[in-house]
Amino acid sequence: MSTLPKFGLNHMVCPSYSLKDFLTLSSQLNAKTVEFRNDVGENSLTDLATAKMAGKLADELNIKVLSINALYPFNVWNDERAQQARDMAELAKAAKAEGLVVCPLNDGNEVSFEDLKYALSELAKILEEYDLKGFVEPLGFPISSLRSKRVAIEAIDAIGQQDRFSLVHDTFHHKGAGEDEFFPERTGLIHISGLEDNITFNDMLDGDRVLVGPNDRLDNVEQLRTLLAAGYSGPVSFEPFSKKVWDLPNPKQAVQDSIDFVNQSLAQ
Repeated sequence: MSTLPKFGLNHMVCPSYSLKDFLTLSSQLNAKTVEFRNDVGENSLTDLATAKMAGKLADELNIKVLSINALYPFNVWNDERAQQARDMAELAKAAKAEGLVVCPLNDGNEVSFEDLKYALSELAKILEEYDLKGFVEPLGFPISSLRSKRVAIEAIDAIGQQDRFSLVHDTFHHKGAGEDEFFPERTGLIHISGLEDNITFNDMLDGDRVLVGPNDRLDNVEQLRTLLAAGYSGPVSFEPFSKKVWDLPNPKQAVQDSIDFVNQSLAQ
């Protein structure tokens, strides 16, 4: 029997929930970790008072705050991005978060490897100042400027920031990028979501991402099995973007069903 994952929740599971209700749900599901977001409308984490409240409540519920998600586009570095990173770092610190999730430009324009390295080195300075980690999430879409986890690692290694940055292994983006390489020892966070619609992996979009169940086409269970067998023991965070999930009358039961499905499948 393989090791079972340490499940957590990303606020995308229930973006209509306030931060307090999201943390309550997480606690009811025995989540070990949570990820707050800056892109869920009025429930976004954008001010220090709310960040402190959320961090304190998470602490009381014995839940670790992993990240604020996300700094975008982190690989296009300029004064605006630097300020954005600093503002997010302050919020992360107030919320007692471990770090920031950072995502690359995703609009069809390319970003050079040199620019990627420069962005990471500048971001590293801010993260170091606030004693935070950076979770780098390559996006597997065809229009993404950073699809590959290998390229991300090469850039991190080139600037000597292996201790500051780790990868987000997102099961959806892993499949979308057509990647077959796993980097368990360089992975700091796993995002899981399922795909059930009959579309190609090139055409799938965030809105197609549901909870992981028996009809999943992304091989979530096999991806997790591979990473866990190779020694990954970090958080596994649910991150669905589908309105089908957001509109559920009882997200708690749906997430619990998904946890049970994944655990039972891994145990087989």
